[in-house]
Amino acid sequence: MKDKIKTRKQLVVIGGGAAGFFCAVNAARINPALQVLILEKSNKLLSKVKISGGGRCNVTHACFDITEMSKRYPRGQHFVKKTFHQFFTSDTIKWFEERQVPLKTEKDGRMFPVSNSSQSIINCLLHEAEKFDVSIKLNTAVQSVKVFENSESFDILCENGESIQSDYLVIACGGFPKSTMFNWIRELGHSIEEPVPSLFTFNLPRHPLNNLMGVSVEKVSVKIASTKLEEKGPLMITHWGLSGPAILRLSAWGAKELSIRNWKFTISINWISEFNEQSIIEKFKQLRNEFASQKIVGKNPFNLPQRLWEFLATDSGVKSEWRWADFSILVQHKLIKNLCLYTVEVSGKTTFKEEFVTAGGVQLKEVEASTMESKIVPNLFFAGEVLDIDGITGGYNFQQAWTSGWIAAHAIQKKATVAQ
Repeated sequence: MKDKIKTRKQLVVIGGGAAGFFCAVNAARINPALQVLILEKSNKLLSKVKISGGGRCNVTHACFDITEMSKRYPRGQHFVKKTFHQFFTSDTIKWFEERQVPLKTEKDGRMFPVSNSSQSIINCLLHEAEKFDVSIKLNTAVQSVKVFENSESFDILCENGESIQSDYLVIACGGFPKSTMFNWIRELGHSIEEPVPSLFTFNLPRHPLNNLMGVSVEKVSVKIASTKLEEKGPLMITHWGLSGPAILRLSAWGAKELSIRNWKFTISINWISEFNEQSIIEKFKQLRNEFASQKIVGKNPFNLPQRLWEFLATDSGVKSEWRWADFSILVQHKLIKNLCLYTVEVSGKTTFKEEFVTAGGVQLKEVEASTMESKIVPNLFFAGEVLDIDGITGGYNFQQAWTSGWIAAHAIQKKATVAQ
């Protein structure tokens, strides 16, 4: 029996997140002769899956057009356009449904398990790992990887002093916030695109708007001054500044530029994005006639949250007793500007440690999109966020994880089959 085990090809996956797990369980399933081992540096598996979507796990996005889907990736757009031809949204849905985890689509296109619990996804992946005999080592951080001369296999040295050999290696360790943390990958000959944060919220230190924490607006337009960056969608006011999908998407598209600016920049917010400064002037003429005898602060004609409407009106100089007929031209102009072009200075960002997403990572020109294999080191593969690929919020990063993990698993299976 021991001799038989020795002859089995070994696959080691570095990283127990979505991409690493998906690669491991698929590789073990389609090639039972492979011995598969996951190395996870922390004491938790699938931690981002656990907390994603407020604990519901935003598995993917209900977009079924590859060209359209690829436009949701600020970095890696052309790369995912190739990989999605092998494993795409519909494949993800089918994969989980075949394992009794059906998904549902919400009105914004995000897809979650019907159970509304990320634990359904985690349990599914853990069950697959157990079913196909995938080994897992927690608290096992990798210190370095060496390639054995003339054998195209690997010696993995862990920080606990353990040395592990493997025939195939998948690096799916996620992104790193600091460039130096990629050094062990650089030592394998790969180039790294400098990492910068993506998907972060905007800080407005000591700004009076922060007193409206908890207020959210469904359809705003946010622009970053002196750039072409603009996003529309929901926005939420927090006790430190601005968050919500519109802000997170803006942070993703502007990740590198905003990093250069040290996260200090000016934004303008259109709280009622169906209007601009010109069209709203006509609307105000109508409102002044229609609501002439009603108080301005009490009559909120744009369906904004009442606290926000009162804040913008007061900030514009509207007195609490004023009626729509009392508007002065000066105050009306100020309120119109506050509604359509509210300008604030952003100073800093807030990222959430567990949900940290980076722009940057292993340069894509050094990875074969059809297999996820390194073009520099044979039998070395990459999957997930360690690559210089990142999507906006909405399930896109998970789809990239499933896709890259699946492709790597099948490519390894083919190589292992030939080698057996």
